[in-house]
Amino acid sequence: MRKAALLAIPLLLAGHSAFADSAGGNGALALAALVAENSPAVSGFNKTIMARMLNGNLAFAYPAGHTILVKADCVVCRASNVDISAHSCQLKFGPVTHNLTGRRAHELYATIGEIGVFPDGAAGSVFEALSHLDCTIDPNMVKQRAGGGASCTYTPGP
Repeated sequence: MRKAALLAIPLLLAGHSAFADSAGGNGALALAALVAENSPAVSGFNKTIMARMLNGNLAFAYPAGHTILVKADCVVCRASNVDISAHSCQLKFGPVTHNLTGRRAHELYATIGEIGVFPDGAAGSVFEALSHLDCTIDPNMVKQRAGGGASCTYTPGP
């Protein structure tokens, strides 16, 4: 029985990526805004509001009591540590897949790292990935400039 318990402890520690995690504040706002611009489920109006908030432009009206929901099934970003100019991300929204490259991919890659997702490497590439992304943004709370209004949950890894 003790041997089984001792063997289970490393498995529990190694399996951390299977558990949901969360982010708030500026990291959550940035992640939600970058994913929202590619999401087929986010309206054009809400994409504009998300972009404005990320750019620090809070001079807009938004209906009281309403939030912006940003969801993605999977976000996988890759940076090469050999070809240091190569950056790419794949975002999956149900049956819809968007591919990003270059600066936009690097921005999303860096933001995923900012919220605490650990990179994983393989043969000249470094990956950062998350799945089951679910963000709630309250634009009116963000407009208060008090640090609130943005929260995301996700599962690290693909």
